[in-house]
Amino acid sequence: MKVIEKMQSFIILTAVGLGLLVGQITIIEQYAHLFILPFLFVMLYGLFLTIPLDGLKNAFKNINFLSTNVILNFIWTPILAWGLGAIFLTEHPALWLGFILLLVTPCTDWYLIFTSIAKGNLSLSTSVLPINLILQVMFLPLYLLLFAGAMETVGVSSILESVVLVLLTPFFLASLTRYLFNKKRDELEKKIVPFFSSSQIIFLSFAIVAMFASQGSYLINNLEVIMLMLLPLLTFYVINFIFAQLIGRWFNYSYEDTVSLNMTIIARNSPVALAIVLTAFPEQPLIALALIIGPLIELPVLAVLSQILLKLKKV
Repeated sequence: MKVIEKMQSFIILTAVGLGLLVGQITIIEQYAHLFILPFLFVMLYGLFLTIPLDGLKNAFKNINFLSTNVILNFIWTPILAWGLGAIFLTEHPALWLGFILLLVTPCTDWYLIFTSIAKGNLSLSTSVLPINLILQVMFLPLYLLLFAGAMETVGVSSILESVVLVLLTPFFLASLTRYLFNKKRDELEKKIVPFFSSSQIIFLSFAIVAMFASQGSYLINNLEVIMLMLLPLLTFYVINFIFAQLIGRWFNYSYEDTVSLNMTIIARNSPVALAIVLTAFPEQPLIALALIIGPLIELPVLAVLSQILLKLKKV
């Protein structure tokens, strides 16, 4: 793992602390919210730019794995997220919504790292990456309308505005960039893409600093959220891990393919959901806090899961 990838949890946690610290300065607290969207926009533009969408056809070479991945990520997981929230977070609707939005967005980056550590099928995991990205961009507005609407958290117009501004616009600009650099692909792949690949966490961290600075006083009084999120998240990881193992045996997947399935249905993509939340729910920081806590718990879990899978391989 690259140093910056190893440090992601520490970087995010540092950004949270820095935001809380500088948010104690009145003038910063008043204007910090103006910087949230620009940083998130650049981060998502870089994310979409680094995803090789021209490799979509590779995903369809293994229809069995692809269909299983899609069903578990986009049908099973939203249902499970709603159910776990109903059990553990029913008295905290903002956290419940944040919890759901965290879980309905499959990871598009660091799950590949842990797939490699656990000796999984890296090429298979990579092949479904663009599918997961496109489907979460398509379905996230639907999930927002379904779950946020049911909770009466935000209006439809606010959701649609946020999706267009935060998701579709950077997605379009990233696609346009790839088109314009079609004849200079080497320059794009060797200079521009590596820059955005390594700097996404930095732009996300700047957005987190701005978010926590703008809502610092409120959030300091709600740090118990970490404990509230811990049990439902761990339950999600355990259930999906068992599911992946059972499905792997049902379809006679190899160890490598089962590892890939594990990682693709357990790792989540909080930055995409976070961008929507910070735009659609600027006055409800607990929703965003749920999405920020997610990676802090997830990364250690994925590291432990990788070792468990390696031990299962030896059995």
